[in-house]
Amino acid sequence: MNLFKRKAVPQQTYDTEKWTPVIRSSICTGEKTAGFLEKDTGKFRDVMLIRSGEDLEDFKARYGISGEIGTIY
Repeated sequence: MNLFKRKAVPQQTYDTEKWTPVIRSSICTGEKTAGFLEKDTGKFRDVMLIRSGEDLEDFKARYGISGEIGTIY
């Protein structure tokens, strides 16, 4: 029994015509946040903090994203 294992998160959806998945990275600290960029206004909606490659893969799996995700600064 593993007490610290991550729980399975059901796949969530987002409007692919309105939002683009991106990673926002801080220039100063290097902190990375995964989220979505609204195509019309450029507004960023953060979803989760990225601390490792495993977190990034979790984000991709949660929203059904395949391939590379762009980075904004």
